Amino acid sequence: MVFGYVRVSTKDQCEDRQIEAIKEYCKINNLELEERNIVIDKQSGKDFDREGYQLLKNYLLRPGDTLIIKELDRLGRNMEQIKQEWHELISREVNIIVIDTPILNTTDRTDLEKKLISNIVFELLSYMAQKERERIKQRQREGIESAKKAGKHLGRPRIDFETLSKQQKEFIKQYYHRWKNGEITAVGFMQKIGLKRNTFYKIMKQYEKISEGGSENI
Repeated sequence: MVFGYVRVSTKDQCEDRQIEAIKEYCKINNLELEERNIVIDKQSGKDFDREGYQLLKNYLLRPGDTLIIKELDRLGRNMEQIKQEWHELISREVNIIVIDTPILNTTDRTDLEKKLISNIVFELLSYMAQKERERIKQRQREGIESAKKAGKHLGRPRIDFETLSKQQKEFIKQYYHRWKNGEITAVGFMQKIGLKRNTFYKIMKQYEKISEGGSENI
């Protein structure tokens, strides 16, 4: 039997592109694929703990069956885990077709050819993935250095008294003494200003110093 496996990372993503590609491949290559044999997962590819894939692997696929995927990363994202799953499927005599990477296709290959081709290609893909990760990290480092030289603030936005809105500052001036006198609770004060606990107390200390200095900007 022929099975198709489709994976998208989130429920909002559309699986139609992969489904159509698998159907078109079967049509061109005279493979009979029933609609019910297309298994879909809407889940991250970080591991293989996916309902659809586990159903496919453990209950549907039999020796001699063919599994079709559009792209290798639809099977998963972790190259080492993909290699393990791949070799397990091959050991169970399941044929695998990757539409976008025909060299990986195991149909009509000898056992030696399957092993040689998959090993070479997986090592190449692992190398390419590692190089891409290194390039991304390098670009991130360069971006950070460039931002530092330009005097840009990095990380979370800075929150202090000066960055508060005009309305928040007015609330502080209006309710600060009532809070200090115990007329309102700290929780109630925080909610009125829209601040979290740690930020609230930090800003209150800043406000106290500003008030003691008699600043006209408060």
